[in-house]
Order: sequence, then C-alpha cells, then structure tokens
Amino acid sequence: MKALVIGGAGFIGCNISKRLIDQEDEVLIFDNLSRKGTRSNLRWLQSAGPVRFVEGDIRDFGALQETFHAHPDIDVVYHMAAQVAVTTSVTNPREDFEINALGTFNVLEAIRLAETDPILIFASTNKVYGGMEDVEIVEKDGRYAYRDFPGGIPEDRFLDFHSPYGCSKGAADQYVRDYARIYGLKTVTFRQSCIYGYRQFGIEDQGWVAWFTIQAVLDRPISIYGDGKQVRDMLFVDDLVDAYQMAIQAIETTSGKIYNLGGGPKNKMCLHDLLAALEGLTGRKLRYAYDDWRPGDQPVFVCNVEKAKQEFGWEPRIAPAKGVKRLYEWVSKNTELFLQEGL
Repeated sequence: MKALVIGGAGFIGCNISKRLIDQEDEVLIFDNLSRKGTRSNLRWLQSAGPVRFVEGDIRDFGALQETFHAHPDIDVVYHMAAQVAVTTSVTNPREDFEINALGTFNVLEAIRLAETDPILIFASTNKVYGGMEDVEIVEKDGRYAYRDFPGGIPEDRFLDFHSPYGCSKGAADQYVRDYARIYGLKTVTFRQSCIYGYRQFGIEDQGWVAWFTIQAVLDRPISIYGDGKQVRDMLFVDDLVDAYQMAIQAIETTSGKIYNLGGGPKNKMCLHDLLAALEGLTGRKLRYAYDDWRPGDQPVFVCNVEKAKQEFGWEPRIAPAKGVKRLYEWVSKNTELFLQEGL
C-alpha cells in the first residue's frame, strides 16, 4: 500500500511510519517539524528505509492539495497532525483551532477532491466527552474509579467539549464523521486515551507517562497537577498501530465508524502507580510535588473497548507494567536525544 502519514514525524506518526517501512509499504510523510523531537524522528525513519518527506502544514490547504496531486495513488491517509495540549489551547485558542479544526477540514477537503478514494484514519481524543461531571466517581484503594461504568466509557456517551482543545478536536471529530456520511469518504475515527511508547518526547503539558519517565531517568523533580489519584487506561503505541491496521483491513465494517481506543479497564494506572513503577525501575525515590488541578482534567478516563474487539477483532496486548518498562529502557538508552531537544 501507499500511505500518506500526516504528522508522520511526531510520536504516533513515526511509529506508524516505521511499521509501514518494515512492511515494505510506500511511505510519504507530511509534517511541519514544529514539535520537539520531530527532526530526530525523521532522521531515524530515513535511516530505517525508503521514505519520502514533504515539509508542510495542514493549515496550508494549497500544500495539501499539491501533495495529493503529486501523489495521486495514495491508498490510506493517517491524520496524526495536531495541537495536543489542553494548556496550550487555553493560552492560544486561535492557533489551537486553526491546527485542529481548520487543519482537519483541509485534510478532508483535500481527500474529497483527490483523484482516488483513500481510507482516512483520524486520531481523535477522549477529551470530546468533556469533564463528565455528571458521572459518579468513587475512591478505591487510593485511586479514582467510575461508580457505574466498570467496563469503561462507551462510544454512545454524549459529547461535551470542554476547553478549547476539546472544542477543536471535537469539531474535527464530527467533521470526519460527517464527511463519511455526506461525501462517502472511508473514514475511521479513534477517540484515544493515554497513548505512550517509543520516541515520545513528552512534555509537562502533554504526554504524562513519557514526561514522568524522562524526568525519572534524568533524576529531575516532577510536578503532579491534582492529587495523583487520577486514573487513565494506558495503551502502548504498538497496540495502537495494530488497531489502525486491523481497522483498515476490515474497512467494509469500520468505514464511517467511531471507536474508543485505550487500554480499557484491564490496563489502567493512576499517577501514583506510575511513580511507584518508575521508582522500582530506577531503584530510587523520585522527587515530586503537588500543584493545582488543570482545567478539564478528568479524575478518571477509562475506555470501553468492546466495540473495537467485536467489530474488527482488536484488543490491547501490552500491559502497563511491560509497556512502562519498555519506555523506560528506551529513554535510558537515548538520554542524549532529550538533552538535545532541551527537555
């Protein structure tokens, strides 16, 4: 297959691209290289095998159209380009909107006007469900949990965009869904929860599993926003890429659909759990302090992943303990990359 990976030098994008290179698929990366680590990721991919690169921005519709015109035989588009931090969206909502909402609209229009009919895989977010203040939360064994959703939050949960980031990604989420209905595009939307793994240049505002791991390896202090009892279902990036590829293989079933995608109730951790795991790996007590809660931060988010299992046979394979160990080992072997990026 010939794949266009938009945001292909970012964390998830480069893991997709590497899988495709290993499978000897034809890979075209479109990225503006604005995020920390993307240039390093691109060099890594270029050393791994043949890959074409276009430096471009999804806010530039002309650049997207030109890319599709120059490559009219694209089979699948992975749209991974985004502004990804709630905090950044609060301080700069216009930029957040232009990247996430307008940028996704541009991608959809470029596909709609393309000569072929490629599949679109779109990375949405659990933030489209908002703060879920109406959902009863209980505390069990020092962790927050849902009182009434033991299997996690299903896809039919009502939408409630909270924060500019939630609004921009939520608008994109719904545009992707409706372009499948109105124009017949073959789209699959994944509302993702806590993805972590190799080549993730996490920062304090986003990518908390990677950020905690980087800080632990470099023996630096960690800030915990909230009380540390927040729970997330964690999904290792290899499992995520498996889901994408399985959804593509089952496109007759998955086209036009939306799926929650996370670790599910069997693969959840609270912040304190991750700190304890990293202390076990480093062999030392970590330094951390508490700060105020962030806007829109959910005390719990756990996906119900049964729809993906039932409709295209996917389920997570990599438990958090194993995944965190893999990430820790990769960070430990590549500390110079984080120092070079100023992390």
